[in-house]
Amino acid sequence: MPKEPEDTIASRISRILADRIVRGELTSGERLRQDHIAEEFNTSHVPVREAFRRLEAQGLAFSEPRRGVRVASFNFEDVREVAEMRAALEVLALRHAAKHLTPAILEAAEQATKDGDDAADVHTWEEANRRFHRLILTPCNMKRLLSSIDDLHAASARFLFSAWRSGWERRTDQDHRAILTALRHGKVEEAASILQKHVQWIGRFPNARKPGGPEAFAIVG
Repeated sequence: MPKEPEDTIASRISRILADRIVRGELTSGERLRQDHIAEEFNTSHVPVREAFRRLEAQGLAFSEPRRGVRVASFNFEDVREVAEMRAALEVLALRHAAKHLTPAILEAAEQATKDGDDAADVHTWEEANRRFHRLILTPCNMKRLLSSIDDLHAASARFLFSAWRSGWERRTDQDHRAILTALRHGKVEEAASILQKHVQWIGRFPNARKPGGPEAFAIVG
């Protein structure tokens, strides 16, 4: 069997570790042990180190001298920064994507919204929400921009999963429907304005693990 290129191994490891961090399976401050990860993926330390560098570039991990690599923590300022970046980049993508949106794409986005409304848990809702945004933004055909937006959605998901660790309340997303209505009527700037406000809204949640403790914050659009 041909040997898998180290760059491909590094990509796979970083993708899997990023998913574990986003979903809360690896928690803030937890050490990422190079030996254990190399053993798990049956590889050398070289692609593991590269995977760690990629996680650091995404803001999901950080390295400390003599203490190794650990999962990065986040605070309200990080949540707000991601929300503002998403607002700027997603509006840019939508303006370029609008003329390429077909009735079929808008119908698929409508279905994604319905799936989100029906979601019984936060992970199902987040998948449907991310699908909605990808559907209306991908036709911009700007790969670097879409890659940056994907990274920001991963950060948003991490904030969301952390805030909703112990439960989920169903929601009806009226903003998504308003965006679709504006797009169907060719009102691109109206749709962009709704989208901008939508992704900048940060929800406040009580501390599920310690009643009376500090609140959690999450981007909920």
